[in-house]
Amino acid sequence: MNVLVTGGAGYIGSHVVRQLAQAGHDIVVYDNLSTGYRWAVTAGELVVGDLADEQALDAVFASRRFDAVLHFAANIVVPESVANPLKYYGNNTRNTLNLLKAVEKYDIPYMVFSSTAAVYGMPDETVLTEDMPLAPINPYGASKMMSERMIMDLAAASKLNYVILRYFNVAGANPEGLLGQSTPEATHLIKVACECVTGQRDGMSVFGTDYETRDGTCIRDYIHVEDLAKAHVMALDHMAKGGQSEVLNCGYGRGFTVREVIDVVKSESGSAFPVQETGRRAGDPAALMADNTKIKNILGWQPDYDDLNTIVRTALAWEKIWLQKKSAH
Repeated sequence: MNVLVTGGAGYIGSHVVRQLAQAGHDIVVYDNLSTGYRWAVTAGELVVGDLADEQALDAVFASRRFDAVLHFAANIVVPESVANPLKYYGNNTRNTLNLLKAVEKYDIPYMVFSSTAAVYGMPDETVLTEDMPLAPINPYGASKMMSERMIMDLAAASKLNYVILRYFNVAGANPEGLLGQSTPEATHLIKVACECVTGQRDGMSVFGTDYETRDGTCIRDYIHVEDLAKAHVMALDHMAKGGQSEVLNCGYGRGFTVREVIDVVKSESGSAFPVQETGRRAGDPAALMADNTKIKNILGWQPDYDDLNTIVRTALAWEKIWLQKKSAH
């Protein structure tokens, strides 16, 4: 297929682009490089552009006949979304609307959308199914929920088919060391802990130790980025074979506490970095895990890297490669 990938120079998008190329697809990456990198685009053609620029976007769609759009481009930092909500409604919601206008105009049949477990908000349950009510508690989650709704509504009024993938906590890096998370000032736990190991941070904080969990810290479902990337390629195949539109959770269905994750990073690295325990952050649920029954049944998806030590090992290896890359530039 001819595939347009928005945000394909970013962390998750770049891993998906590599797997799409391996599966034989032709790729155009559309990215403004605000958080992505040219070197991360390992296949296809990179067009530097912003989704806010409707003329540039239209020119890309007019330049070739796309069969599918994979949409990753977004801002993703929850605290920033609370402090600067209009940035998130602009870049995530409005820019998705711009993209959907082009999808409608050029009659694109397939779309895969990068969504998030943040659309669920603060649910009473700890293992989440796709049919639970959506109640996001921050602008990031709300901006993604609105985008989901727009995609569904356009699909109902056109020939568009979609797969919406709701990510849980994405971590790790390409095992060959080709790609990894390179976002500056990242807020993801495993990335932050790995930056402590490599001396890029002096230490880190644990937010909240009084949750009703096995050690008092939050539990999250960590999914390796390569397993997540595989889900996108399979979602495309599913639609190409006549499969219907779906909303699917992407996670392993089990979780680790913050303390457990830090312990694994320390044991894998042999490094004892300082960890400060502090109060809860607003809006952090005690535990969030994916019910992944649907993605396994519908796509036949099975993870290859469902092991916290493997996730941490690949993240640590990448952090060392990334440090060298940065110092070389």
